[in-house]
Amino acid sequence: MQRTARLLAVIAGLCAAVLATDALAQKYPVRPVKVVVGFSAGGPVDVVARIIGDRLGNKLGQPFVVENRAGANGMIAAEGVARADADGYTMLACNSSTITLNKTLFKEIRYDPEKDFAPLTTVVSAPLVLVVNPENPKTANVKSVADLVAAAKAAPGALAYGSGGNGNLAHLAMELLSQKAGIKLIHVPYRGGSAAEMGILAQEVLAVFDPLSAVPLVKAGKLRALAVSSAERLPALPDVPTVAEAGYPGFDISFWVGFFMPKATPAPITEMLHREIVAAAKDPAVEEKLGSQGVVRVLSQADYAAKIAKETKELAEVVAAANIKAE
Repeated sequence: MQRTARLLAVIAGLCAAVLATDALAQKYPVRPVKVVVGFSAGGPVDVVARIIGDRLGNKLGQPFVVENRAGANGMIAAEGVARADADGYTMLACNSSTITLNKTLFKEIRYDPEKDFAPLTTVVSAPLVLVVNPENPKTANVKSVADLVAAAKAAPGALAYGSGGNGNLAHLAMELLSQKAGIKLIHVPYRGGSAAEMGILAQEVLAVFDPLSAVPLVKAGKLRALAVSSAERLPALPDVPTVAEAGYPGFDISFWVGFFMPKATPAPITEMLHREIVAAAKDPAVEEKLGSQGVVRVLSQADYAAKIAKETKELAEVVAAANIKAE
């Protein structure tokens, strides 16, 4: 009888908990939700956060208000959200570097991406485009990844490439390619991706893993695309192969924007937000707006967590092998 009573008590407790969390999810949200962005207004993360936030606000009946806390490659915003109440009213919108790179690059980091956040989903993914300048005599005949690798092997340690700075994703992409291809290149860090793009146009460097701003320049013939860094081809450049297709299987580095909640946020809330963000991203009108920032890519919460773990491990290995130090 005592065992039966204890069992019934446990079952009753579980039922009460389920009913309580279901009720919580049904009532949520009852006040505005803060969406914290670790970068300036107008940038990719901010744009995606505002597009999704507007849709969520219209659908759920409460405003999702974007708050920009720029600085330290997104670390200020991430730390704030990690310490926020896990009540569903503080959300983090960030890029891949904030989650998969900062822990490896910076000693002074006061949040743990795995322990402090509940991943919701990615929304957009923006591959990098490996480009050369066709007007540069040194790369006039470089028309493929194989050509670039051959040129680098013919002049070990003599060819320079640009990136948006030490530890930048474009920097890591080229170092990963160098490691896989067995070549040695000279890294020229610029102050941002736009400056690196200007550097290759000015023939200061021979190659760059450029963001999607390279696409119009490629179509205009000012840059030549050799490959894209993602696992799939870029719809805007359908004839350009992936680096994996060019002979380096498993190569997959992209800049993505996604959403997170504090780790202890009740599961009914995170699950509901996941569903709503995915539905928003798949809406044709919203997808068209998001298209300016990359390719719309959504994931299940479990797949998102697995992607983060995989990328964090791979990028840490690249950083260690190349002895990369953050600026």
